[in-house]
Amino acid sequence: FSKLVLTLQYTDKEEVVLWMNTVGPYHNRQETYKYFSLPFCAGSKKTISHYHETLGEALQGVELEFSGLDIKFKDEVMQTTYCEIDLDKAKRDAFVYAIKNHYWYQMYIDDLPIWGIVGEADENGEDHYLWTYKKLEIGFNGNRIVDVNLTSEGKVRLVPNTRIAMSYSVKWKKSDVKFEDRFDKYLDPSFFQHRIHWFSIFNSFMMVIFLVGLVSMILMRTLRKDYARYSKEEEMDDMDRDLGDEYGWKQVHGDVFRPSSHPLIFSSLIGSGCQIFSVSLIVIIVAMVEDLYTERGSMLSTAIFVYAATSPVNGYFGGSLYAKQGGRRWIKQMFIGAFMIPAMVCGTAFFINFIAIYYHASRAIPFGTMVAVCCICFFVILPLNLVGTILGRNLSGQPNFPCRVNAVPRPIPEKKWFMEPAVIVCLGGILPFGSIFIEMYFIFTSFWAYKIYYVYGFMMLVLVILCIVTVCVTIVCTYFLLNAEDYRWQWTSFLSAASTAVYVYMYSFYYYFFKTKMYGLFQTSFYFGYMAVFSTALGIMCGAVGYMGTSAFVRKIYTNVKID
Repeated sequence: FSKLVLTLQYTDKEEVVLWMNTVGPYHNRQETYKYFSLPFCAGSKKTISHYHETLGEALQGVELEFSGLDIKFKDEVMQTTYCEIDLDKAKRDAFVYAIKNHYWYQMYIDDLPIWGIVGEADENGEDHYLWTYKKLEIGFNGNRIVDVNLTSEGKVRLVPNTRIAMSYSVKWKKSDVKFEDRFDKYLDPSFFQHRIHWFSIFNSFMMVIFLVGLVSMILMRTLRKDYARYSKEEEMDDMDRDLGDEYGWKQVHGDVFRPSSHPLIFSSLIGSGCQIFSVSLIVIIVAMVEDLYTERGSMLSTAIFVYAATSPVNGYFGGSLYAKQGGRRWIKQMFIGAFMIPAMVCGTAFFINFIAIYYHASRAIPFGTMVAVCCICFFVILPLNLVGTILGRNLSGQPNFPCRVNAVPRPIPEKKWFMEPAVIVCLGGILPFGSIFIEMYFIFTSFWAYKIYYVYGFMMLVLVILCIVTVCVTIVCTYFLLNAEDYRWQWTSFLSAASTAVYVYMYSFYYYFFKTKMYGLFQTSFYFGYMAVFSTALGIMCGAVGYMGTSAFVRKIYTNVKID
């Protein structure tokens, strides 16, 4: 996936390329089409140095085409006609449809994006006008381009069977903007660094302190009482002990380390969750260090690369857990663990791709790119997963539990309705969702609307807060469950943390209907399809984090108690 490095330093009179990217309705950010799918005409200049797209750009539907405009560095161009459109009825209808749906287009000069609107209608909506004059003002600092502005002028009424002349002009002006800071004008500090954003972080932080306090109090006070009670029972003689009321989490010591039901799926989910967590952590750190938003598609390319590279994490945690639970079919577990997330993402992308192809949208993923992604899955992710699985099985695959597992499972006593695992699972996701939902608004807005997300420090804080809250909540849930003498804590701890995803998906419905003006089958299926993928991945990550924390807690309390 070589990318031609565009020479960012120009000599006087050197060619500056104006790339046409895509055109589409303003309210549907992801519904984009090739610029020349509308009957625009191109300039006369044909020769052009070739452009290679990266994997991230191919997946995000970047379709750069040469505009044909002759622009040279520091060379002013007065208003010049570059082509004419013969407006027959079909072409007029295409433009009218675009204007009615608020179509606008995107162009690039030297990797800087520029947006322009196709046209506008008069107040009655009867006459439609096309903007025909592109007035470009380019700022330069030394021999580099640091700023580009476009003004659309020349309003022409669309009348069938007429000729419309398209024109452009280029003005060069000296600018004091440093080359490194040239993307700053696209960022929106008043939106991202709003008081509410700071307040929400502070709010979540207070919640973390409260929860950590609560958990440590439960553990210190209650466990100390439990230990005292259990050691007192040790000192009683057998007769008294039989008469004494035995209850609480000690009673299930012979079953608490029993393998979970469906260990193959369970360990694959935990492995995938650990991998998603490591990918999120690494990508956020990379984004904090490097400004990934300055290059098209670089965020997605980075995420795919990091996901492939962290596959051993998935194999290690999934494989070792499966071995501890006494699983025999480890190759099957490795395959399921390796392909669970890629299959979910590719399946959704494949479904949305059909709609994109039907719409002739630029979001349709080319066949070559699909093959490339499949190759990454089979030739990078799978072998690395195998390495991780073998390491996991051999280094930490021995079931070294602090208590023996009884041969016969203990019957689970009746308990109050609110102690049932199903209820605990539903309630478990509320607090983790509460700690992230304001950040969700900012992330959704930067993805579905026209904002560039750049406050990755916030995102890092939110990820840390989410993990702490999730672990605290699942530990409390598990403690109550074990006290009710129910030893099915593995799935309960995973699902009570993973239920955060259900709340995030429900929030995405609210966001769609009240915060956006999206419409049409393509954009709607794109939105809900990828939101489902995002929510599921988030759920698996939270579930794995919750399970890992709870597992450490369960080991700790059963190590400290004396068991006959």
